[in-house]
Amino acid sequence: MSRPERIDQVIPAIVEHDAVSNHTFEAQRLLREMGFASEIYARIIGPGCGGRVRPIDELPGSSGRDHWLLYQSSIGSPAAEAFAAHRGPKLLDYHNITPARLVERWLPPLGDEARLGRAQLARLAPLVAYALADSAFNAAELGEAGYARRRVVPVLVDRGNIETAPATDVLARLERAKAGGGADWLFVGQVAPHKAQHDLVKAFACYRLAYDPGARLHIVGREMGSAYIGALRRFVDDLGLGSAVEMTGSVPTAALAAHFACADVFVCLSDHEGFCAPVVEAMHRGVPVVAFAAAAVPETVGEGGVLLPQKAPTFVAAAVHEVLASAARREALVAAGARQAARFTLDAARAAFRSAIDEAVALA
Repeated sequence: MSRPERIDQVIPAIVEHDAVSNHTFEAQRLLREMGFASEIYARIIGPGCGGRVRPIDELPGSSGRDHWLLYQSSIGSPAAEAFAAHRGPKLLDYHNITPARLVERWLPPLGDEARLGRAQLARLAPLVAYALADSAFNAAELGEAGYARRRVVPVLVDRGNIETAPATDVLARLERAKAGGGADWLFVGQVAPHKAQHDLVKAFACYRLAYDPGARLHIVGREMGSAYIGALRRFVDDLGLGSAVEMTGSVPTAALAAHFACADVFVCLSDHEGFCAPVVEAMHRGVPVVAFAAAAVPETVGEGGVLLPQKAPTFVAAAVHEVLASAARREALVAAGARQAARFTLDAARAAFRSAIDEAVALA
């Protein structure tokens, strides 16, 4: 087979400040640099993405074996059916699909989409010539789903999330609060049940009671639905933490940089991650990481942070205190995090992506 002229991408939904969406935009840049024509087609196009992405209905029919598609798989969607119906050769990039049991109580439609996504993943296996996965954890799931040819390519982390300077107004506000004493906990990610911000709040409450009554918790990320975020806010209020817990929603990159700049520790108690890009961003930014060892998190954190075998609130609080109470311990973790983050630089991920695409074309 001759080298394809174009490799277009298909994605269920694309939005700003989202790891899979950022990965997709960066993949498009790389495909174009490699000499392929490349457009992105999405079923749902979020604010700020118009003009950069085309509706899935505009996906052209196959013009022959020179038109390939790359599907970004992270949830069930009719976009997968459009991808399957296309006659050109197919690639798939798997970001993992959250198990339905972790989300359906709070977001029943998301539970349905998760079940659909895993069913679609299995149905697509015979049609896909070559698959990419963010992590070895994800690659193992692809193998179980029937994907014979697969390769680990880390998430193409948005360079802006690592290099953008902090927003001065947000930084000044956070520094004023820090001047009064108390540690700053940070978590970045969608406010959703599988991210387990409720467990984070429990641990934070224990930490304030046992070690640091002036501590603050910053939860940065867009809300997924209203039920979970509403319950989380009520929980915070019931614990008397209203003034100590900030839930920002989605923020611009410069505001995110300010939160990383003022954070004393990044705490992740998520129950399911296919990679967890914010952990890498924290390590790049010199913030020590304490994380629950679930799904792909141990692989991403490696020896660059503290991995917890459980997340009982008192256990997490004690682990964070152990990190923050010793300057030497904190410095050692920052150094270890920098070494681990170096494995996931954008340049390294770009090279892995290019190599995978070249291998897929050669195999075809």
